[in-house]
Amino acid sequence: MRSIFITGGASGIGRATAILFADRGWRVGLADVNDTGLAETRAVLEGAGHSLHRLDVRDRAGWDAALADFAGTDGGIDVLFNNAGINVGGPFAETSVADIERAIAINLTGVIHGAHAAYRYLKAATPGACLLNTASAAGLFGVNNAAVYSATKFGVRGLTESLDLEWARDGITVAALLPSFIDTPLLDVVPTGSNATTRDRVRAAGLEFTPVEEVAQAAWAAVHGTRVHYPVGRTARRIAFAARWMPARFRRSLRGRRGL
Repeated sequence: MRSIFITGGASGIGRATAILFADRGWRVGLADVNDTGLAETRAVLEGAGHSLHRLDVRDRAGWDAALADFAGTDGGIDVLFNNAGINVGGPFAETSVADIERAIAINLTGVIHGAHAAYRYLKAATPGACLLNTASAAGLFGVNNAAVYSATKFGVRGLTESLDLEWARDGITVAALLPSFIDTPLLDVVPTGSNATTRDRVRAAGLEFTPVEEVAQAAWAAVHGTRVHYPVGRTARRIAFAARWMPARFRRSLRGRRGL
């Protein structure tokens, strides 16, 4: 039985991905700091052998313990899905130092810890092992009023590209999901300097919400595919196209906008 370890498994993208992989016969390890959400996700998974792991992705020793527990005597993990992350928005100059440091620690350092800790388990599971990271459309082109979030997601994208090259000799594929506005609890955060949630602001801007099930399908495609980046959602695909083929024009169209 193939196995996948998912951070941020208590809700949203992590939960939807866990459901899809479990339905297709995979053993799932769910990791999060939300014990209630973890239990709720486990309750809807098909099959047996799934496990729960309380893990703060900022804790490297916690990573080592959780992965060793999940791998067990088999010693290999087929997929690590580095999915945990937080939404930090608002004007950069008004963002607190604490919020900046927390976003970097969870969104970027936590992903680096996960990749570093998982390498030996992925190598033991080859062929077919995959490191999958959740980046963002904000990692394709910087987003105003989301400077710190964009910076962390550019970092995840860079890590993905580097490890895809480095780990190819070990038979490990490395890929990143680049979703746009996914219908998850992250959208319910009120950014710094705003009186409305990100969800309300996205709706007011006339942009679409992408269902989490679409991201789960993209995760399945990435694990079994050969590409490095997988934009998810209409907005993400538009940003990817504009960033590649008309970056100067796209930048001009964004300058001066208030952002989300």
